[in-house]
Amino acid sequence: MKPIDCEDLYSDGRHYDCQTKYLVEDIPFHLRQIKKYGGPVLELACGTGRITIPMAEKGIEITGLDVSETMLSHARKKAAKKGVNVEWIKADCRNFKLNKKFNLIFFPFNSITHLHDLKSLEACFSCVKEHLTHKGRFVIDVFNPHLDILMRDPSRRYQISQYSDPDGKGTVIITENNIYDTATQINRIKWYYSIGKEKDKFVVENNMRILFPQELDALLLYNGFTIETKFGNYDETPFDSASPKQLVVCYPK
Repeated sequence: MKPIDCEDLYSDGRHYDCQTKYLVEDIPFHLRQIKKYGGPVLELACGTGRITIPMAEKGIEITGLDVSETMLSHARKKAAKKGVNVEWIKADCRNFKLNKKFNLIFFPFNSITHLHDLKSLEACFSCVKEHLTHKGRFVIDVFNPHLDILMRDPSRRYQISQYSDPDGKGTVIITENNIYDTATQINRIKWYYSIGKEKDKFVVENNMRILFPQELDALLLYNGFTIETKFGNYDETPFDSASPKQLVVCYPK
């Protein structure tokens, strides 16, 4: 398996939270799935607990799993401040073994794109199957690729985020450019952080494995899952060619 190469991207949970503080529309979607299928719940790639902690606040029994100790450390502090109980697990989503099964396991907000090769995807799906109850469901949230974004001019940069630096150093502006590798289907993205008057203070890579709709469906079927439904957005509209998201609800055959 190829190593997960996003360590630098998730090196500071404070910056991550600043970048994602307006991202909340996926939380009601996942809550509806939990209401339908029940707990306990496992979140893969939980990060700083952006989704995990609001669910725990509603009394849901949830475990958050992530490979980054930096992100988990920040999540623990946030959970303690909120006074909620979450089981945090440091583990690779491709290789984990918990003494517990779950009625729902979900892979949120494009996290699956950090698995760049077939062996990584197979290993992750195998772990998921081992940890689902016999009525359990697996939910994947990933974007529906757009060729106009993949084929952008790599010499141009596009602003993707702006927020106040958590250390009080001014405004943080993140711009990106990308080169899409059609052979590996990996979109090689670079994020440039400018902080205050310091342009391009640091640069991180955010390389994403592109999963086209029919490919994702085939990968799940090939790995022993039956797709129950596929939504095109968080409002649960059916998936079609204009959908911004691929939200797959599936279960082991």
